[in-house]
Amino acid sequence: MAVEEEGLRVFQSVKIKIGEAKNIPPYPGPNRMRDCYCTVNLDQEEVFRTKIVEKSLCPFYGEDFYCEIPRSFRHLSFYIFDRDVFRRDSSIGKVAVKKEDLQKYLGKDTWFQIQPVSADSEVQGKVHLELRLSEVITDSGVIIHKLATRVLECQGLPIVNGQCDPYAAVSLLGPSRSDAKKTKVKRKTNNPQFEEVFYFEVTRPLSYTRRQFDVEEEDVDKLALRVDLWNASNLKFGDEFLGGVRVPLRVLGQFGVHDAWYFLQPRENGGKSVKVEELGSLRLNIVYTEDHVFPSEHYTPLRDLLLYSANVEVLYVHMNVSMLCSDSSYLCVLQHLDLLHRHCLNATSILLVLSVQPVSASTANILGEVCREKQEAAIPLVRLFLHYGKIVPFISAIAHAEVNRTQDPNTIFRGNSLTSKCIDETMKLAGMHYLQVTLKPIIDEICTEHKSCEIDPVKLKESENLDTNRENLRQYVDRIFNVITTSGVRCPTVMCDIFFSLRESAATRFQVDQDVRYTAVSSFIFLRFFAPAILSPNLFHLRPHHPDPATSRTLTLISKTIQTLGSLAKSKSANFKESYMAAFYDYFNEQKYADAVKNFLDLISTSGKWDQKSIETPIMLKEGFMIKRAQGRNRFGMKNFKKRWFRLTNHEFTYHKTKGEGALCSIPIENILAVERLEEESFKMKNMFQVIQPERALYIQANNCVEARDWIDILTKVSQCNRKRLSTYHPSAYLNGHWLCCKFSADTAPGCTPCTGGLPANIQLDVDGDRETQRIYSLYITYMTKLIKMQEACGSKSVYDGPEQEEYSTFVIDDPQETYKTLKQIVSAVDTLEQQHTKYKRDKFRNTKIGSQENPIGDKSFQCYIRQQSESSTYSI
Repeated sequence: MAVEEEGLRVFQSVKIKIGEAKNIPPYPGPNRMRDCYCTVNLDQEEVFRTKIVEKSLCPFYGEDFYCEIPRSFRHLSFYIFDRDVFRRDSSIGKVAVKKEDLQKYLGKDTWFQIQPVSADSEVQGKVHLELRLSEVITDSGVIIHKLATRVLECQGLPIVNGQCDPYAAVSLLGPSRSDAKKTKVKRKTNNPQFEEVFYFEVTRPLSYTRRQFDVEEEDVDKLALRVDLWNASNLKFGDEFLGGVRVPLRVLGQFGVHDAWYFLQPRENGGKSVKVEELGSLRLNIVYTEDHVFPSEHYTPLRDLLLYSANVEVLYVHMNVSMLCSDSSYLCVLQHLDLLHRHCLNATSILLVLSVQPVSASTANILGEVCREKQEAAIPLVRLFLHYGKIVPFISAIAHAEVNRTQDPNTIFRGNSLTSKCIDETMKLAGMHYLQVTLKPIIDEICTEHKSCEIDPVKLKESENLDTNRENLRQYVDRIFNVITTSGVRCPTVMCDIFFSLRESAATRFQVDQDVRYTAVSSFIFLRFFAPAILSPNLFHLRPHHPDPATSRTLTLISKTIQTLGSLAKSKSANFKESYMAAFYDYFNEQKYADAVKNFLDLISTSGKWDQKSIETPIMLKEGFMIKRAQGRNRFGMKNFKKRWFRLTNHEFTYHKTKGEGALCSIPIENILAVERLEEESFKMKNMFQVIQPERALYIQANNCVEARDWIDILTKVSQCNRKRLSTYHPSAYLNGHWLCCKFSADTAPGCTPCTGGLPANIQLDVDGDRETQRIYSLYITYMTKLIKMQEACGSKSVYDGPEQEEYSTFVIDDPQETYKTLKQIVSAVDTLEQQHTKYKRDKFRNTKIGSQENPIGDKSFQCYIRQQSESSTYSI
């Protein structure tokens, strides 16, 4: 979800690897061990929670978390909690990273010291204040000065123990004063509208006679206004501090007026003095990305260059197919294919699709050449080509070029090349549902049964039997092998087309090796798709968390065996370093396993034969607990809120009393007319959305803003093609006989707000092409020095036929002239975009107003604000 900002869309995302904690303080009791888990928070809002690691003071988590951030935030925080069975879980400490500091730790494993958690330091939100200093003549003719302080509103206050009933305490602080006043309490809202004014008399000496007084003369600059936000609590411990601001009166300037937004700050000296080293440390790897995306037309030159990488030229060749297949001069031509449109015309014709330029000279391939890691280039390239329907011809071209450079069929596609990374990324995007329906049921069973499958005699426990464990493992391997090899009809079409390309390229390049047409495909589908998903199911969304150590060991043994079964290696036992694995594999030394693998590979490498949309098997897309409001199906029933287990498949959206029980309500996907956010004022609750049906709307509250966005996106996606989708909706609820948004009294009144566009159901369109082009531009900017060096390499290769210079040897340049031409076009397109970004930053800096709602005063911005004021005023009133 993008934030609109002066003609740009700003996307925020974060990818986090939570490694481990060490030296957690022991529990003050005889046991001393702790059951710890870690949460990820945007300010005070929890968006992710790890599994609980029991009985450890150095818990290892090894969990990955990625999310698109749908709102502004100030801190990315990580809290370490100790589970307590009988009481509320206690917080041990936290790591808080300011948003502006996230780039310091980009992609690096970093140990952070765990800091103490204090209620006085747990603040978030902002407050809008207006100050006005004016002269007032009393009845006796004495001139006095009054400070009018208007507390207008607050936004984004933290929710404490599930509720927020805020009020503001306003004080004028000085050498001999501490006047204090309070606003009214605003119930059940963290965005209160106060609109209250308080007056404070600013005293003057008796000798004062001038109409104008000087701040320094009257020591007004020693006065300050203090505004503290509190949560009115019914608990015996008193009200909770939510945050505060201290405003020195010297900001009033020569006009005596100050109107600004402020970030709330922690209370000074609020926390207890705890030695930092006593709380331990936490290892994190954080990658925060912020994409500033221009309107689409700005990216046209660079986008056209990238898409040209997949351009092809179509030729009809009329000849005997068998003649073509025996002629090696044509076989090398055959492989520049667009396999999405490759069809046999008749018995004596074949359609050839040829690339119009060496793929090594293409814009996309050059990106892979200059990036430090091929993965950096692969992710945006795959998403861009998927969006424009050109992924198959692009991967076909770069795969063919790589096959031609490979000398040994046993090493085909084994390196971390651009081809391998692009196919990996395509399988992750296009094959996620395929993995869900194929592996998730059996993976869930393995993770819940906890059967012992250890077959290493050295690691065997005394209570375990080696033969029993082998049998348990053999049964699991057999079942997973069967579900994989019988799943060919569900393999997505785009993956089938790519596998067909790999098979044909490999078979043409290595005609003597009869198995290379299989190993070229199995090196991806088994080695890089199924085996990693079995090994780490949490990374492929098959499980919510990393499995426990015993289950993880079972999955490791299964993954190794499946990987070897799929490799079709001639000597199976040689694939295992461990003797116990070689002995276990004897169970599978039967021809039926090899035949099943070959049949499966033949099926999935047949281009365009199966259509995933025709599959009738329900695919579980998302599930989890949320809170829903009663729909009013019972006319006289209470419309209260209840926690329910929600489950979404490609067929229906259901909720249940708890996980595993029968559905209390089922909504067919075709009955979902729209999915939209619900304004907070409807029920004074955050993170609410509505699933609109023909007769009523289902109001749901998600656990946090990230989860709400995910549910809205996926529900919109699966219902996007419904013929009766609404074009307008009501952003607020129907309560007390009228819609809160438009005040219409009829509950059937048409919507008053246009529906949002949402996400299209087609995976090729489920990508923002402009955002991916912006990311590619950023990579080119990062590696501009290597682009220049590659230009130099082209010149060197064109004029010098001797041994290649060492500094240029890392680049693959088949055609120096074409490559140089492309490089020149890239540099020109990137330079144009860079100038546009520079102008935008300059204009934004010029137009930024510190103290506005978008840029509140606080943190580093306050000093900037004071500096700006000092340059433009004399501080006399």
